[in-house]
Amino acid sequence: MPEDFKLLHTINAPSDLKKLTPEELRRYCDELRKYIIDECSVHPGHLASSLGAVELAAALHYVFDAPEDKIVWDVGHQTYAHKIITGRREAFRTKRQLGGISGFPKMSESAYDAFGGGHASVSISAAFGMAKAAELRGEKRQVVAVIGDGSMTGGLAFEGLNNAGASKQTNLLVILNDNQMAIDQATGALKNYLLKISTSVHYNRFKQRLWGILSHTPRLLRLCQKAGNAVKQGLLNKSNFFESLNFRYFGPVDGHNLKELVRTLRALHDIEGPKLLHVMTVKGKGYRPAENDQSVWHAPGCFNPDTGERITSRNGTARYQDVFGETLLELARQDARVVGVTPAMPSGCSMNILMREMPDRCFDVGIAEGHAVTFSAGLAAAGMVPFCNIYSTFMQRAYDNVIHDVAIQDLPVVMCLDRGGLVGEDGVTHHGVFDMAAFGAVPGLTIAAPRNERELRNLMYTALHAGHPFMIRYPRGCGEGAAWRGEPFEALPAGRGERLRDGEHLALITIGTTAGAAARAAERAAETGVSVAHYDLRYVKPLDEELLDEVGRRFRRVITVEDGCLRGGVGEAVAAFFNTRGYDTQVQMLGIGDAWVEHGTPLQLQALCGYDEEAILRRILELR
Repeated sequence: MPEDFKLLHTINAPSDLKKLTPEELRRYCDELRKYIIDECSVHPGHLASSLGAVELAAALHYVFDAPEDKIVWDVGHQTYAHKIITGRREAFRTKRQLGGISGFPKMSESAYDAFGGGHASVSISAAFGMAKAAELRGEKRQVVAVIGDGSMTGGLAFEGLNNAGASKQTNLLVILNDNQMAIDQATGALKNYLLKISTSVHYNRFKQRLWGILSHTPRLLRLCQKAGNAVKQGLLNKSNFFESLNFRYFGPVDGHNLKELVRTLRALHDIEGPKLLHVMTVKGKGYRPAENDQSVWHAPGCFNPDTGERITSRNGTARYQDVFGETLLELARQDARVVGVTPAMPSGCSMNILMREMPDRCFDVGIAEGHAVTFSAGLAAAGMVPFCNIYSTFMQRAYDNVIHDVAIQDLPVVMCLDRGGLVGEDGVTHHGVFDMAAFGAVPGLTIAAPRNERELRNLMYTALHAGHPFMIRYPRGCGEGAAWRGEPFEALPAGRGERLRDGEHLALITIGTTAGAAARAAERAAETGVSVAHYDLRYVKPLDEELLDEVGRRFRRVITVEDGCLRGGVGEAVAAFFNTRGYDTQVQMLGIGDAWVEHGTPLQLQALCGYDEEAILRRILELR
């Protein structure tokens, strides 16, 4: 262990941390922050959020007794310090790699990970459930929910607060890690309210004096709580939002002042009932490049830790998200009905391109996927054509909204599902593997999957003029280099695919970007004398019946390839079509089986699931 990490290597569990003096704890946090920076520079991950939560993680483990006490982290973006403190210092080098530890909290990985946290806003509900279980069993334990990075804007967070606040005896501490950021700048009325609390000069002066007295006398703290909150309400000239939900509100406190954090947490330790501590932190704290550009350094990839220079590995082709972003702006320039909607992902999906030029026609609604869809439905009902961009994995949270608010009412909402398929290092909570199967069952919904950049552009144009609900799913990362920028738009009629290659022995049927690997496999098969026809469906729904009739008439052996789950997926729909039409066709389906897929690079995971180029070629040669 380098000299810089003298103290760091002595801490292998929270019990070791508790032996440190306050001065040593401060030095340990400095070493911990540097270790996270150094390791993330070569083994990338979610950097800025975890840098902002170093002191908070250390203080929590210094005061509470995990894993007996339960600490529930809302989204793993904040948890790198927590992971290292809880015995995963050396394993931290393997995070997000095939066979390594997860980048998010994971119950099966460590007893200290009290609850999995890949999607936002779940911590309060889960922690309340744990606290209620402890109460029912007569167990004395502390339960803490740490929520931040914009997660408080999610509807589930409010549902949890509402339910927990009604249970006045249940011992629950919610820590609001307020850095005024999600991945991008936080938005909405709640952000403005929290900012008003944190910047009230009179209130903060009062708070400092109050805590200076009460932190040393927990009994007095309990007695004076109502009076203290009454003063806060008067100073802010309105009732405290959290107090109105029966949470005792404390703060805000400086989330980087270890002494204050430890003193505050100890004072709150013995106060029963639901309570909320408002902690102010800086996303990217302690690393100037991350502090100066918090959105970019949320997950910066590899970088030089000394200079802050980011090391990119682009292959020269455009990212699908940028094709979406530039095309959306182009369509918005042409058609005044076009607007953009995203739940806290403007830079992640490149809707920030539209946002910069036409801010009044682009809406970041916060981490609220269900609201994003229904808000889009309202826009469509009033004559607009919203392009609602939500990552595939997050669109799962808005399934009812898609069915009830968009599809049943046949509203022209264009739903763009970024990160379709296996996304790679973010792992099981973020793979977009269910969308084709889940939404394929919804009547009246057109679902398309472009095989390259140009098709994404043209499908967006097609969707704009469809006049009905339209869903486009596409993967994370770069395309294959198809020309698209500046190309004339072309409508791609719904339910029409394309034969990309003719052949004699068997047929490949692909959907989306699996076409690339399939085309290369077919080319290699031809070198061995196996003639393979290749058909790209382009549309998950409606299926191209004319194309499938051609396949059914000509071929007895068919291989389908999809970047999604096989149960209920495109392969099953194709097999059902052949069966219904009475074709004597053997269908071999390649895709994602009925099992969870962990983290690794997309190519590694596609190989493990058996639908990369090599796997397709093997299946072709087996069936020849």
